[in-house]
Amino acid sequence: MSRRRTVLGALVTPLVCAPLLLAPPAEARLIDRGAFHEEVSFTEHDFCGQEGLDVQVEGTVSGREMATTHGGELIYFQSHEAIDVTRTANGVTTRFVQHALFKDLKVTDNGDGTLTIIVLGTGPSTLYGPDGKAIARDPGQVRFELVIDHAGTPTDPEDDEEISFELIKGSTGRNDDFCTAELALRN
Repeated sequence: MSRRRTVLGALVTPLVCAPLLLAPPAEARLIDRGAFHEEVSFTEHDFCGQEGLDVQVEGTVSGREMATTHGGELIYFQSHEAIDVTRTANGVTTRFVQHALFKDLKVTDNGDGTLTIIVLGTGPSTLYGPDGKAIARDPGQVRFELVIDHAGTPTDPEDDEEISFELIKGSTGRNDDFCTAELALRN
């Protein structure tokens, strides 16, 4: 079922703000829903664009997803995600916590084998320093556009491949620079 597109990207570049639980519109038809929980462990090379800075990321990503149709056959996704990871490099460990909602607002079949999807991302993100105190926050909201190659099956997300990702509305509200905060601790 999953078309989760932002989880690992959100670990590096927080996307956003206050969690909302939005029910699908009355005309929406539930296709599938489920929960997920993943342990993550990977190295982020050239962290925050800093050449040679390799950061070890460890933690969990969990949440719920739902797929619906809205009066047609194209599938709309919504997910509530909780990310809680530590990032360690140069003897310094920080903690990144995010509780987010990602929701497809508009899905368009472009007629050329691709879908264009406008996605809302919202929910608080907080970066904690080695002493456990918050050093950066972002409670804002973003919108981005994805172009997906649907491999000839616009109603089957399992074979989709992301072609492009574009931020179309930057974060609203407080918008601390997480990279600046992280790099100040690591240099």
